Amino acid sequence: MHITVLLQEAANALAIRSGGVYVDGTFGRGGHSREVLGRLDAAGRLIALDRDPRAIAAGRAIGDPRFTLVHAPFSALAEVLDRLGVDEIDGALFDLGVSSPQLDDAARGMSFRFDAPLDMRMDTSRGQTAAQWLADASVAQITEVLREYGEERFAHAIAKTVATARTRGAIATTGQFAALVEKAVRTREPGRHPATRSFQALRIFINQELEELKQVLPICARRLRAGGRLVVISFHSLEDRIVKRFMRSEATPARLPARLPVRAAELPPPRLALVGRARRPGADEVAANPRARSAVMRVAERLGPCAGAAA
Repeated sequence: MHITVLLQEAANALAIRSGGVYVDGTFGRGGHSREVLGRLDAAGRLIALDRDPRAIAAGRAIGDPRFTLVHAPFSALAEVLDRLGVDEIDGALFDLGVSSPQLDDAARGMSFRFDAPLDMRMDTSRGQTAAQWLADASVAQITEVLREYGEERFAHAIAKTVATARTRGAIATTGQFAALVEKAVRTREPGRHPATRSFQALRIFINQELEELKQVLPICARRLRAGGRLVVISFHSLEDRIVKRFMRSEATPARLPARLPVRAAELPPPRLALVGRARRPGADEVAANPRARSAVMRVAERLGPCAGAAA
């Protein structure tokens, strides 16, 4: 069962206007979406996106005329809004990373807890599986992915072990890949399986998760109405770093050389203002849902007029 992280806190952070238009960029199993819908009146509207076909199937149970669910990655948000005739939104919420149903479904191949096909795709209707990528990637490419997305110290050793093993046959299952990583990793972090970082890295790479995030944040900044909120919940440092840097950059006034004859009032104002500090789940929530322990929520608010789709 999927337990929605920071449910009330995220909905509160959106500062929902009852008749507003909101986006849930990561529908999952609809926890945040249902909470937002519960705070809208008849004039309100919620547009949700997800690229997991099973999440889309689950969302069909929400028979609400105010609700639109679209099978698409959140990097396609601008196109989705254009297609629906929406120029401005009052808020956008993103609950990043992988969901419990995806981790706990052996067939998805995202966890080393099960021996299953090494798939890892969030959208199982398209794209290359992790097994297919590992079959053709060079040692240098595997090393780069494990280092960049998993911060794995033994990335090169793992890559060489994979390259040697695949000469004897395809690496087709999670169990095979986990065993190869375990063989290559010389020391283990206490309490963590040696394949944890490698599985994270492969999943992030196969789904282009960080690239998706980098694309959607500026879209939200452009489409938010003045006073609209951007709320992002991330679960590891790579995601949070992107969110933090983007929000800080958008909240920082433009800087020009000191001798340039321009007054501060003439500089373009920042698009966003930071709202509070980063927030984490409390001890009670972590006790009830251990997967919430790494969650970090950041919030920013749109300043000035919405720049629209053309900005």
